[in-house]
Amino acid sequence: MEYIYAAMLLHKAKKAIDEAGVKKVLEAAGLTADEGRIKALVAALDGVNIDEAIKESAVAPVAAAPAAPAAGEEKKAEKKEEKKEEKKSSEEAAAGLGALFG
Repeated sequence: MEYIYAAMLLHKAKKAIDEAGVKKVLEAAGLTADEGRIKALVAALDGVNIDEAIKESAVAPVAAAPAAPAAGEEKKAEKKEEKKEEKKSSEEAAAGLGALFG
């Protein structure tokens, strides 16, 4: 992501997005620059209208993900069921033992 941010900073400053510029931005941020990733980024952005891409991404509708039930609620329900089953089986066992001695 840092490489994309570096390119966006250069674009915002109206500077050319080239390998030297991206490397300088990354080094100024205290990051070590990977030459291969920089070359790939510059090649990928070659011919891309960044302003148009930003407009399109800002306008694109975001589909809301359906709310999934919380995992904690499911676990609590399972634990309650297990506890009820354990109580029943222990009560049944105690009743059976009581019949032996009663």
